[in-house]
Amino acid sequence: MPQKTENLKEKKSRPSWKWRLVVWIFNLCVLMGVVVAAYVMTIYLRMPSLDSILHETRAPAIIFLDKNGTEIRSANRIMGTPVSVENLPPFVWQAIVAIEDKRFFEHGPIDIRGITRAAISNAVRGTLASGGSSITQQTAKNIFLSREKKMSRKVQELILSYWLENRFDKNQILDLYMNRVSLVGGMRGIDAASRVMFQTGANNMTLAQAAQIAAMLKAPTTYSPLKNPEKNIARARVVLTEMVRQGYITLNQARVAAQSLRPATAAPDTNIYRYWTDFVMDEINSRVGAPESDLLVHTTLDMKLQEHVAATLSSHVGDYQGAVVAMSHDGAVRAMSGGADYQSSQFNRVLAARQPGSAFKPVVYLVALENGMTPDSMVNDSPFAIGDYNPKNYNARYYGDITLATAFAKSVNSVPLKLTETFGIDSVLNMAGRLGVGTSLRREYSTVLGASEMSLMDLTTIYAVIWNNGQSVRPYSITKITDPMGNVIYERNPSEPIQILAPQTVEYMSDLLANVIAAGGTGHRAAASGVLGGKTGTSNNNRDAWFVGANGNYVIGVWIGNDDFTPMSSKITGGTIPAEIFHDIVK
Repeated sequence: MPQKTENLKEKKSRPSWKWRLVVWIFNLCVLMGVVVAAYVMTIYLRMPSLDSILHETRAPAIIFLDKNGTEIRSANRIMGTPVSVENLPPFVWQAIVAIEDKRFFEHGPIDIRGITRAAISNAVRGTLASGGSSITQQTAKNIFLSREKKMSRKVQELILSYWLENRFDKNQILDLYMNRVSLVGGMRGIDAASRVMFQTGANNMTLAQAAQIAAMLKAPTTYSPLKNPEKNIARARVVLTEMVRQGYITLNQARVAAQSLRPATAAPDTNIYRYWTDFVMDEINSRVGAPESDLLVHTTLDMKLQEHVAATLSSHVGDYQGAVVAMSHDGAVRAMSGGADYQSSQFNRVLAARQPGSAFKPVVYLVALENGMTPDSMVNDSPFAIGDYNPKNYNARYYGDITLATAFAKSVNSVPLKLTETFGIDSVLNMAGRLGVGTSLRREYSTVLGASEMSLMDLTTIYAVIWNNGQSVRPYSITKITDPMGNVIYERNPSEPIQILAPQTVEYMSDLLANVIAAGGTGHRAAASGVLGGKTGTSNNNRDAWFVGANGNYVIGVWIGNDDFTPMSSKITGGTIPAEIFHDIVK
């Protein structure tokens, strides 16, 4: 009997299996909670600083502006101009909220109702067509800029979503979203998308355009107004319908906007400016060093002239290469094409050293004019040699006694050599130095006929001095550099020009250059209304063909040749394709 009582006590003190199950489940939950907490903490500790994520560093953007302040193109720009709910037309952000997260201003970091609705919809359809991410969650994704489909990635997203909601108000989160969302070409922000799609900033978008941008948010490529305009327009109509339902716009406003939905037009090809902007980039580095913040670079470029120059060059060069530079008489570079096609070759031939041939001869004639000769002075064109150097005229014909003007117009070779013998080669080299291009010239008689290499930019500068009334010219491409707030970082402050050539010398040389494009001159194909004059040049074996001329606004240099220095057709001289390119640019 006592033993039975003892067994009963023992039985009563032993927990039932139900209680043990409850305890086991509780312990398991605690353990799972600890594991999950540890996992979340590990993921959190591995995250970079949230502040550093938010204030992401990037290469400074450089925006190039033409002479009128119009944007040419940009470099390193991965984000558009920052926008905010406060400075945008309301319908821009309303379109985004209406289609992406209509309860955005009501729920917390996660839209539980939206997630539940999406889950039910997906279950019914048997697909994953519907998502439930809030704008806050999408902002977290955009900030992380990672597309990894891992659990750790989702945990980071949730952590950041709660952090964003605790630190910022809804308008600020929406600002972050609009400025970070990736929609086109690796660029981020609705402003960047608007500029690419509609060639206008986000603050200037119409209601229809805002709906088309919002339509892209679901799947940027699938609903792109450039690549899939029909799908984009169809979804933009859905956006407008949602905006009506949520009271953002009236039905009539939606109807008007729907009628103006159009496929987007791709932004103009900016490759025609790339030789120029590459050139300016080097100037930026020399003026202000490596940029530490975004820069607005005000340049001297004339966009219409640049487009015309690029098209004209491409239409003439054929199987050869070419280059054109146009500058104002004072040296402001207005257009530059360093090749026929930037995509196929980024080498800027405006800056390449080549033999200028007879295009160098004005330097010699300037020496003669400064020493008392005039265009009417008589000279003798006949075979002439300096040691073993005995170049012949291009057509192997000699004219005997002729005027200086005729010798220049027909580009004979013996006369500049004889002038050099008379006045000394040092006088020629000194003249080149005064004109700004003498440092790399060889002290040889072949230099007189253009055997010493120089760039098209340098050669054109020589002629610019003449047409700048004999005053010094230093080519320039930048007038001012500012930050986005308008603070001036660099501003051109030109010194007073130096009088290089006397007025009489300039007048005589201008007459000589005018004769070149007259009937019978080597550059007659360049003649057009308003042209002041010019000079042809052709190097040995037709490896280089040049023409430099001017009208009342510009001095324009043209070069044609092969990059590998192989000869062109014997029919191509400075008086053919280069002169024709010049003519077609200025006519």
